[in-house]
Amino acid sequence: MKKVLKNVSFVFLLLKMCFIFGQEIGAEKRIVIDVGHGGKDSGAIGINGIQEKDVVLDIANAILKLNNDLDKPLDIYLTRYSDTLISLSDRTKLTKSLKADLFVSLHCNHSDNPNARGVEVYVAGAEFKYLDESVWFAFQLQEALNKKLGFESRGVKFANFQVLRENIKFRPAILIEKGFVTNTDEANYFLKPKNIRAMALVILMGLYNYLNI
Repeated sequence: MKKVLKNVSFVFLLLKMCFIFGQEIGAEKRIVIDVGHGGKDSGAIGINGIQEKDVVLDIANAILKLNNDLDKPLDIYLTRYSDTLISLSDRTKLTKSLKADLFVSLHCNHSDNPNARGVEVYVAGAEFKYLDESVWFAFQLQEALNKKLGFESRGVKFANFQVLRENIKFRPAILIEKGFVTNTDEANYFLKPKNIRAMALVILMGLYNYLNI
């Protein structure tokens, strides 16, 4: 069944963001946003030809721009800032060297079923100190993407992904599969810059809300 994703009011979200960022955050936390794939690793290829590596980089750069435009920006770093391939081990090493307090990996999903749609958020499939915090944040972010943008929630899931496995011992860590590029509606959603900005803003709001608890 075809479902139209919400045509979100970016101005409304931005005004809300400016309001909540006017509040004081406690001790400043450092965030690493892991931009999936890159270079010769395109990731998933969309039904309309878009590539996962480009979509996640666009969203990550939009998060940075929105954050940098604020009076009190969060302390955010990316694992890559351009179309380059960074090994999984080097992504973890960078996160450790930065002594990050939170790790968020950005991806897009794919399926042989063209009707598959929605957002999945993964956490490490092992019991460590930061697992409960990761699960809580995963649920909160998934709910925000559902309510504000209309993406279906496919659940919070456990997986042994390397970037999660190597981070969960030291900090909360999640991996977001932000919709299916093999689904016509969701693939076309990512073609519009205003939608990229809206998703970036929802994620940035989620980061702020998490750090302000």
